[in-house]
Amino acid sequence: MSASSPGFVEALEQRDKGVRIVVQVTDLPGIQLAQRPRRVRVTTPVTTLRPGDHISTTARLLPPPGPARPGGYDFARDAFFQGIGAVGSIAGKIALTPPPSPMPRRLALAVAIDQARNALTERIATSGGGQAGAMAAALVTGKRGLINEATNNDLRAAGIYHIVSISGLHMVLAAGTIFWLARALLALSQTAALHWPVKKLAALAAMAGATGYCVFSGAEVATVRSLIMTLVMLGAILVDRPALSMRNLALAAIIVLLREPEAVLGPSFQMSFGAVAALIAFAERWQERPPDAAAASWPWPLRPLWLSAVGIVTTTMVATAATAPFGVFHFQTFNPFGLLGNALALPFVSLIVMPAAVFGVLAYPFGLDWPAWALMGWASGLVLQVAHWVAGIDRSTVVLPAFDSLALILFSLSLLWLTLWTTALRFLAALPLVGGLALASAPSRPDILIERDGSGVLVRGPEGKMVLAGKPSRFVLTQWLHADGDSRSPDDADLREGGRLRCARLRHPPAGWP
Repeated sequence: MSASSPGFVEALEQRDKGVRIVVQVTDLPGIQLAQRPRRVRVTTPVTTLRPGDHISTTARLLPPPGPARPGGYDFARDAFFQGIGAVGSIAGKIALTPPPSPMPRRLALAVAIDQARNALTERIATSGGGQAGAMAAALVTGKRGLINEATNNDLRAAGIYHIVSISGLHMVLAAGTIFWLARALLALSQTAALHWPVKKLAALAAMAGATGYCVFSGAEVATVRSLIMTLVMLGAILVDRPALSMRNLALAAIIVLLREPEAVLGPSFQMSFGAVAALIAFAERWQERPPDAAAASWPWPLRPLWLSAVGIVTTTMVATAATAPFGVFHFQTFNPFGLLGNALALPFVSLIVMPAAVFGVLAYPFGLDWPAWALMGWASGLVLQVAHWVAGIDRSTVVLPAFDSLALILFSLSLLWLTLWTTALRFLAALPLVGGLALASAPSRPDILIERDGSGVLVRGPEGKMVLAGKPSRFVLTQWLHADGDSRSPDDADLREGGRLRCARLRHPPAGWP
């Protein structure tokens, strides 16, 4: 429907073309209050808007779309929990109007944070330049709208898209940099070093910095999980006790689910917690092994370089194995060269990008942040070059057929059993793993898929390949093809071969057909 929608601009994100805004509706003529959406998300080519503006415009609004296919991602479910009742676009003029009432305090706080995030995003993206600057900005503020689809595809194919999704890696690097910096500065004072609890004061500074980073970057599921674990680990320093990592992860899961219970159904929660659980379990087993006497005798810098290389390769393999079932279930893709991409890209992120981000944020209030963003953009550009090179390798992205939720449940049970048990009983995880593999290897695939509005249909041909008729949306068609394990592009002319012939036969069925 088209409706005049006055409301407050709650959040704004710059994109390649125009902006996407979330509007907190203050009135919707002709719609009863009980049926009025609390928030709407719309796109507009107007780039002069600011969070906090009260606007009045005519927008084309639709209900949030459901899954593109049976068992697919349900945007309508997520929109419901976010309070978004409609999505659409603004094509006409937008007028700034006086609000009917003062802005609520909670909305004012959200607007102030979003204004600060947008200002810093623009500054970093401009200083970093191009897609490298867009990636650098996303790592600091969580705003990924300036990263174009080609860059996203390269990062996914190289297995390093997690770099632009703020999670444990970023939180640990940011908190660790602040902890080191605060402790080093305090140690410069003889009085502080001899009479103050320098380590605990540095931990408090790191806790404050990590909390600010989480809030400022949008507080997504993976970020909140990382923050909770980081706070617990730093809190252990304050009370002079060791941190129990698996318990920290359980505590983080409880808090995240109390805050957002719907997150358990999404890929962010599943992949984030799955990867961290596997890494913690592996680290606990790794510590029990005898030390490598040969490596211990190596001179500097061979030994730290060797340990870093082994650490990156090993943790990447563990995390990839833990998250692969969830990635295939939600996205129907697997990136076999993710190990190579992470081994080449993570040193730049760990040693240059994130430390530069911390120094840039600290220098930002004084206007001395440009060198940090330039350095961050340069290193991000190298990461993007690595991603583009790895993505260019043949079969860097393998499309696999979608399997049902029962197989995913078995994979999840296998991962939980393997990571939670510390005795030989953990090897029983092979039982649900084999069951999950058996179900995933023979998924049920529909023979006919029809677009919601009837604009297109995908039908399985006599040779088992899907044939397209009509013009469904590009996004929906991509979802259909991937779910069938079909790597063809939506623009592939081969999709329509045989379509007209089948339709002609259906219009003139042979004698004796019902």
